Amino acid sequence: MNHMNGFNPLSRTSAHRRAMSRNMVTSLFRYERITTTKAKALEVRKAAEKLITRAKNDTVHNRRIVAKFIADEKILNKLFTEISPRMKDRNGGYTRILKMGYRQGDAADVVILELVDYKLPEADDAESKADKKAEKKASVKE
Repeated sequence: MNHMNGFNPLSRTSAHRRAMSRNMVTSLFRYERITTTKAKALEVRKAAEKLITRAKNDTVHNRRIVAKFIADEKILNKLFTEISPRMKDRNGGYTRILKMGYRQGDAADVVILELVDYKLPEADDAESKADKKAEKKASVKE
């Protein structure tokens, strides 16, 4: 039975588990979307949501608490200045898990863990490519 277990140890030592969790949360905030296994995503989601909730109130105390978990100063600033203001009106549920299927080698469940307001970058790229093509055609005609 799995009653009252606070977390999934993921078959790792505590130091490895803590380092992996910190790295994955930092990557989630950097790219706003990561691909991982279902078990890891469920554990990373807990930490990420607590950090976003903490970052919604931008104080020195909260920055120091979050900085214990996120070592990269650029990502820390991104969390407090970009990500948390977007989540200001939400009362939790800042991340979503999308199932992708099974990994080829070991048949592990593979999922995408992303922030709820994540927008695919292809829309911006398609517009910019169309603009560049139009500019090239205009410069060739001249």
